[in-house]
Amino acid sequence: MIMVLAGTQDGREIITALTEAGLDVVASVASEYGRRLVEANDIEIQSEALDAIDLEHFIRKRGIKLVIDATHPYAVEISQNAEKACAAAHVPCIRYDRPESPMPEYEKLHLVSDVNAAARLASELGKTIFLTTGSHTLKTFQTVLGARSDMRIIVRVLPQPEVLAECLLLGVKVENIVAMQGPFSQDLNHALFKEFGTDVMITKNSGMIGGVDEKIDAAIELGIHVIVVQRPVMRYSRVFTSIEELVEHVKGRV
Repeated sequence: MIMVLAGTQDGREIITALTEAGLDVVASVASEYGRRLVEANDIEIQSEALDAIDLEHFIRKRGIKLVIDATHPYAVEISQNAEKACAAAHVPCIRYDRPESPMPEYEKLHLVSDVNAAARLASELGKTIFLTTGSHTLKTFQTVLGARSDMRIIVRVLPQPEVLAECLLLGVKVENIVAMQGPFSQDLNHALFKEFGTDVMITKNSGMIGGVDEKIDAAIELGIHVIVVQRPVMRYSRVFTSIEELVEHVKGRV
């Protein structure tokens, strides 16, 4: 049995390829959105939040022989838990890391190490900030920027009740919430950034599949500042950036 830590489009594609190869797969997701992505594969889905100890117990109980970490590139805690759990259970853990998008030459593009740095820099560059970094980062931006009456923070998040509730709880005004599910075209990004009078757009480098190219291109068209939160540095025992190569590797050892 192979366990895939999924919840992204990449994870769904890996699961599909493995099941088509006749391999037994169980998916682990951390949200209802993640469940919807993978449930079409007609496999077992584990949707409870698992810490390192819980994950180790699950691996041992189900006789998992290999864990594939195909979570979001910025889901550091989940990846760290996977490494710890697999080490304790003496099961190999391999990582799929979607390729980053190359950054264009653009004088208003700024690379930062984390969301705290992004929030501080944004406060210096403009008054209307458009966040495309997900609800998990919202608390940081609200802490740094939310108390300033001269700042407007627009957040684009998934249209899920729990996500919207979190936005409201953190003090985001209803008129500043864009609840939509991607992918977003360059034209749609352009229209949204323009509609809200955006000065600064903040994104993660989630790669082409994460739509970062379309966001940056739209921002460049409008001449607005772009802040890109770079990926956290993680050290994995084995990393693949090609789904095809990962699947061939797994087929050769399971």
